[in-house]
Amino acid sequence: MRKPLILLGAGALLCAAGLANAQSYINQNQKLRMAEAAISQFYVDTVNENKLVEDAIKAMLEGLDPHSQYSNPEETRELNEPLTGNFSGIGISFNMNQDTLYVIQTVSGGPSERVGILAGDRIIEVNDTVIAGVGMKNNQIMKRLRGPKGTDVDVKVLRQQGGKPEEINFTITRADIPIYSVDAAYMVDPKTGYIRINRFAAETAKEVANAISDLKKQGMDRLILDLVDNGGGYLNAAVDMLGELIEPDKLVVYTEGTNSSRQNHTTRPSGKKPLFSDGRLVVMTNQYSASASEITSGAIQDWDRGLVVGRRTFGKGLVQRPIPFPDGSMIRLTVAHYYTPTGRDIQKPYTKGDQKAYHEDMLERFNHGELMHADSIKYIDSLKVETLKLHRPIYGGGGIYPDKFVPLDTTEFTKYYRNVVAKGLINRYVINYVDKNRADIKRKFKNDDAFVKGFAVTPAMLAELDESAKKEGIEYNAEEAATSAPLFSMIIKALIGRDIYDNATYFKVYNLHDPIFREALELINSSEYDRLLSTEAARK
Repeated sequence: MRKPLILLGAGALLCAAGLANAQSYINQNQKLRMAEAAISQFYVDTVNENKLVEDAIKAMLEGLDPHSQYSNPEETRELNEPLTGNFSGIGISFNMNQDTLYVIQTVSGGPSERVGILAGDRIIEVNDTVIAGVGMKNNQIMKRLRGPKGTDVDVKVLRQQGGKPEEINFTITRADIPIYSVDAAYMVDPKTGYIRINRFAAETAKEVANAISDLKKQGMDRLILDLVDNGGGYLNAAVDMLGELIEPDKLVVYTEGTNSSRQNHTTRPSGKKPLFSDGRLVVMTNQYSASASEITSGAIQDWDRGLVVGRRTFGKGLVQRPIPFPDGSMIRLTVAHYYTPTGRDIQKPYTKGDQKAYHEDMLERFNHGELMHADSIKYIDSLKVETLKLHRPIYGGGGIYPDKFVPLDTTEFTKYYRNVVAKGLINRYVINYVDKNRADIKRKFKNDDAFVKGFAVTPAMLAELDESAKKEGIEYNAEEAATSAPLFSMIIKALIGRDIYDNATYFKVYNLHDPIFREALELINSSEYDRLLSTEAARK
């Protein structure tokens, strides 16, 4: 039986004829445009052209490498904001407690502090819109609080005054709010300083330089640099920071790709000489330290400037070039690889188009025991190189391998702990506790050092947390609760310290519990530091 003919409209016939005639000379760019035009004009159902184009771009990038990405205008703004160093808003850090915005801290000298907003206040309305108890998401609240510099926002605050709630109205004039990349900088002991960096942003090098200068005035002659969980950021921020830690004119990273010629990046101090190119240096890393963190730790290791302590880093060594579109969207296209001074490629292996396997790499590391056992780490002899001064053996193959391995300790992470954290009960408990005890704690502990030394989480406090967990339907397990008690206590104390004093207090408490920090502190103050950074170590 002959198939019936399907009659096409005149426009479709012309299009089909044009496509047929163009076969001999059409390029792929024209082909893509014609496919989009054909779908938008002739597809049987209504088509969202914007989404069609975005999906096509995403599909093209997904077939390349794991880090080439497309972001729409809003996503682009959110990606760039933490790296540019500031945004315009009211200047608070907050938590959501039972669907209510709870002010943890106000930015020193910021708009909220100037009008009298206090830590512990609850913002319940923004510009006559109720935001408490209505299920509003964090990003929706932030959109209402943020806005152009110089504009006003009206907020209604619920404040506990003498044990009684009182509603207070404020008009806050938005201003530029700095986003800091140094979470904490303090003296651990009379000679050892500690600096925690959460990202590599536009102002990171300046922040670190200021922190080093301040710590040196307090007697620092050895430094622990904490890059744990630091996912990276700007290449130049890492290079500029290394200019204060390594001798001038030293290669710290180079980039190269098929369509990108080699670009060398060398150290240049901000002043006449580096702020801390001598003195013991230990860098803390883990499996989530990536990109600029790996540039930093790799350069320090390659030049025998210091030691890397922790676990193998993520292995993100691909360079993305931002390609913006007029509508505010952007492609971050991979154009080159990062290489350490010895020529190690930081990027871990991947298969083009196989995003799933790439993102399951951490699970594979866990399953193979690499995160818990040093002897499970796979070193590839063909990728072995030598450090540049002492000729110590180090390895490539993806990520930076530590000089001193610290296993992941999961003994305190019980199912009961996971369930309590998943419900947000620790934050909720701390907010309520601080609400009731802020004045007493500040009166008893005049500063955060006194708090760190003297404050203790009591069994009664843990019992209150257990009781709130039961009310949330979490099955109590006495054995698991006892196993996780040190972890619960540490986090509760750290969060109380953060809410009453500042962000650095959190790390002063947390670090006493952290195996990587404890190993770093022991190493930097021991003879093993000299042994690992010696010609003897190179001969082994």
